Amino acid sequence: MSGRILLAMMLVCPMAAEAAGLAERIEAAPAGAVIGLDGETWRGPVSIDRPLTLANGRIEGDGTGSVIVIHAADVTLRGLEITGSGLSLETMDSAVKVKETADRARILDNRIVDNLIGVHLEGADDALVENNLVEGRRDLRMNERGNGVYVWNSPGSVVAGNTFRYGRDGIFANTSKKNVFRDNKFEQLRFAVHYMYTNRSEVSGNLSIGNHIGYAIMYSKFVEVRDNVSIGDRDHGIMLNYANSSTIGGNRVEDGPEKCVFIYNSNKNSFSRNRFEGCGIGVHFTAGSERNEIWSNAFIGNANQVKYVGSRWLDWSKDGTGNYWSDNAGIDLDGDGRADQAYRPNDLVDHLIWRQPLAALLLNSPAVQLLRWAQSRFPGLMPGGIIDPHPLMSAALAEALP
Repeated sequence: MSGRILLAMMLVCPMAAEAAGLAERIEAAPAGAVIGLDGETWRGPVSIDRPLTLANGRIEGDGTGSVIVIHAADVTLRGLEITGSGLSLETMDSAVKVKETADRARILDNRIVDNLIGVHLEGADDALVENNLVEGRRDLRMNERGNGVYVWNSPGSVVAGNTFRYGRDGIFANTSKKNVFRDNKFEQLRFAVHYMYTNRSEVSGNLSIGNHIGYAIMYSKFVEVRDNVSIGDRDHGIMLNYANSSTIGGNRVEDGPEKCVFIYNSNKNSFSRNRFEGCGIGVHFTAGSERNEIWSNAFIGNANQVKYVGSRWLDWSKDGTGNYWSDNAGIDLDGDGRADQAYRPNDLVDHLIWRQPLAALLLNSPAVQLLRWAQSRFPGLMPGGIIDPHPLMSAALAEALP
């Protein structure tokens, strides 16, 4: 092709020339090079097959496929705006797709906006996705959108300090292990964090505001969920579904979820130093969950502190320490910070209403009042349920205990 023809093509299609120019720069770069984009806009898609740094510019896809695909280890994307992926969930179109061969990828300080999936870690180990703004496609319905970060089989990867908005799930982890998701902010999503078959991992210091569910730990084990906050999430602040041998500590759920915590068929978990406040139900505990330790938590102003239907009594205390219940009228004559009488969050009337909701119309009837009086005088009439033999006298004490 003559120089005149090439020049004419560049004048007619300057953006195509930019795409060719960026591909040529990557192809010509030695391992470890830093390619600065000088704040300019370049067209994608872009494929990176060698370790290098791409920084400080805008990369815009053509609306098909993924915008940047990383094949090589030790690649860094920093200070970029990345937009314009395709919309196919079948091919997992993403702003950044990190392939299995691209271990130790670094995705730092970028604006990742108006893509289907923000970052897809597709089998790479030890990736770091940090301090990015990830915003999904607001013109799509929630279930048509992709996730902010999708982690698939990427052991050792860390997602930290990002802001996620307007996607399906903020972080969705599937079939992975030894991941850390910390200090992220999530808004206007289905789930803030969604775990499926992800083990020996950590979710810590995150903030979920106004999502459908805050932190959903499903079919996973040995997960540490600590020091997270859920404010105004719609359905659940924390949900455990077939989650086992995990630690849930120091979290705060408040401001109106239907359920602060939903525990479904989850076993051998530890709950302590959490604050569950202002929910329809503090904890909904169901489906045969066994051997869970629940102590030193604060249950404050929930319409129902606990919903549990079962024939056995479950002891929610450990080593002489129970939980704080805002509706417990107990007294502490010996001054040890524990009430002198056990606390039972539910009675026979509660169980009756859960099974027959229309019975709520009779709550103020003489028959119901007589039933509650009889239970208070004859505890043997109480059905199985939750018992806290050492309820705490203050929320501050619950949160301060180790």
